[in-house]
Amino acid sequence: MNLVYCPRCNKLYAKTIREMCNNCYNELEKDYERCVQYLRENKGLNIQQLSDDTEISIKQITRWIREGRISLLNAPNLSYPCETCGTLIRDGHMCDSCKARLQRDVRNANSTGLQQHNPDENKHSGAYQIGNRLKDRQ
Repeated sequence: MNLVYCPRCNKLYAKTIREMCNNCYNELEKDYERCVQYLRENKGLNIQQLSDDTEISIKQITRWIREGRISLLNAPNLSYPCETCGTLIRDGHMCDSCKARLQRDVRNANSTGLQQHNPDENKHSGAYQIGNRLKDRQ
């Protein structure tokens, strides 16, 4: 039996497949149902309005969207923050500008890394060869 503390209420519980105790899980499911019902009744809300009206954090609503539990198809104004800069987006984890910056940084890192280390230059420079050992004895 694996006993851990619930990250939401800090009570000790027997860990199962869930990352929280049953009481917190049930509360979270009630919040989810309340959130989805409110969104059905008010389709034009943005994430800030939904959070304010339901008193559910933007972080939690974003988690449900990413898990696919809340669909953005019938909510034209609903979007969630980019993980990097906070710009509101409707799909993925990052906005287009953050994706472009990340791709540019990766390309620059790769080109810099290739210039610094060319494996064909000194093929055996990092390895100690038996010939070197014999040369050292003479």
